[in-house]
Amino acid sequence: MDAIQKNLLEQVAGLHEIPEGAYNIRANGQKLKRNTTANIDIVSKEDKDGIDIIIKPGTVNESVHIPVILSQSGLQECVYNDFYIGEGADVTIVAGCGIHNCGVDTSKHEGIHTFHLERNAKVRYVERHYGEGDGNGENVMNPQTVVHLAEGAHMEMETTQIKGIDSTVRVTKGDLAENASLEIREKIMTHGRQYAKTDFNVDINGDNSSVNLISRSVAKGESRQEFFSVMNGNAACAGHSECDAIIMDQACVTASPQLTANNLDANLIHEAAIGKIAGEQLIKLMTLGLTEKEAEEQIINGFLK
Repeated sequence: MDAIQKNLLEQVAGLHEIPEGAYNIRANGQKLKRNTTANIDIVSKEDKDGIDIIIKPGTVNESVHIPVILSQSGLQECVYNDFYIGEGADVTIVAGCGIHNCGVDTSKHEGIHTFHLERNAKVRYVERHYGEGDGNGENVMNPQTVVHLAEGAHMEMETTQIKGIDSTVRVTKGDLAENASLEIREKIMTHGRQYAKTDFNVDINGDNSSVNLISRSVAKGESRQEFFSVMNGNAACAGHSECDAIIMDQACVTASPQLTANNLDANLIHEAAIGKIAGEQLIKLMTLGLTEKEAEEQIINGFLK
């Protein structure tokens, strides 16, 4: 890997070198490096671009890294990755995509990730998106995540996009069986004329299952953000979604929640707040010696932490 690719890898996966354990590193549309373990297998798909990640039942304290990096301007790809998590497994999966675009053409990555968690399986899934470049080309990312949770399964998702993506449509779908749970935490920041759309749609099908969705975003410049969330409570379940956004300059943020209870014992809640940084917060930090810009940065960093 060259210096640009190494920097992208560090930004999206926190890696300074090749990780231990199972991994698949994709660079400019091709497999760069891959490693499997006794409990985790990674297999290239034969019918389309992508991989299958197969984790044996009972696997614990192991991780999988599957970062994607694009440093070739104008490269556009669509990748399908499927994860099969065996019963009782407890693993961490780190994904994400970094784009370096110094040309005039659009670079685009679309990743469709489908998770199949068997009974009592647990997954912590971390996904980061990052873009950079000094050209006139756009960086586009359209991630899609589909989650199927069997009885007692648990999935925790952390998704972050705070720099360099000109356009993104982020789709998350899920269905939960009895006693399953899904935790989602999303962080987004846009600036300039960037556009970001978040679209959640979850069916809570099993008794005692639950979903907790928290989205925090900052919109600067003339950027636009749209947040859509649909929760369908089809059993004696719990669902909570929270959308908090800071709006600055001439930006625009739209939040559109939808809750549907199809069961008498479905308990569904949505909270949404969109507003500017409070003046008293700025004043308090400025009295400590910070400039207005530095105070704004501190507030935003704390908000997206």
